[in-house]
Amino acid sequence: MNWSALDWGILGPALIAGLLVLATHVPLGTQVLDRGIVFIDLAIAQIAGLGVIAADAVGLPEGGIAVQVAAVCAALLGAWLLTWTERRAPQQQEALIGVMFILAACAGILLLAGNPHGGEHLKDLLVGQILWVNTTQLLWLAGVSMLLLIALWQGWVQRLGRFGFYAVFALAVTASVQLVGVYLVFSSLIIPALGTRQHRGLRRYGIAYGIGALGYATGLTFSALFDLPSGAVIVWTLAACALVGATMWRSKGG
Repeated sequence: MNWSALDWGILGPALIAGLLVLATHVPLGTQVLDRGIVFIDLAIAQIAGLGVIAADAVGLPEGGIAVQVAAVCAALLGAWLLTWTERRAPQQQEALIGVMFILAACAGILLLAGNPHGGEHLKDLLVGQILWVNTTQLLWLAGVSMLLLIALWQGWVQRLGRFGFYAVFALAVTASVQLVGVYLVFSSLIIPALGTRQHRGLRRYGIAYGIGALGYATGLTFSALFDLPSGAVIVWTLAACALVGATMWRSKGG
């Protein structure tokens, strides 16, 4: 156990990144769970990641604005496809989401096949690089998160119908997947929502945010102390916090 690894200069920005991800993913996750389309986040995150991989494959500067545009365009295309499939085949929507995920994942593998650093790029896409976020990335994520939250709470998304929901979802996932990776995007959306499914309204959001914040803080601490991959540890601590919270609520007869 390495107590000297608890460096706020590294863990602080990572925690802020996690809280910014939770800001949009908690309300979106409750809607995803209520709609019964749980794997949409995996599909959209993978499609956004495919946009990043494609941009890298054609030689665009890593982390530049062109890469961000490529990721957003890919995610919005995925949102449009999901809107179309929900209209044409609503009963098969969950299956089609799974097919889109696996197609995007395989396309990414094919694009990385000739890249000597392909394995490293794929790992970064899946588990993210939350410990290495910088101020520019945090400001970008904060700005996008604020705009999306305003759109959600003001009801602008509902006015755009199906595509409005999928588009907001695509933008939120695109903004976070390059920082925290596909696994944490999925976990941040689904685990707090799943752990608070017995609650309703603002109470549900408050408890879900608490579970998410505690999960990120605990995961980052454990990963630093035991020198373990942060993304993977945070997924487990999020699950543990949600399980403990749900169990405590049941034991109180809530």
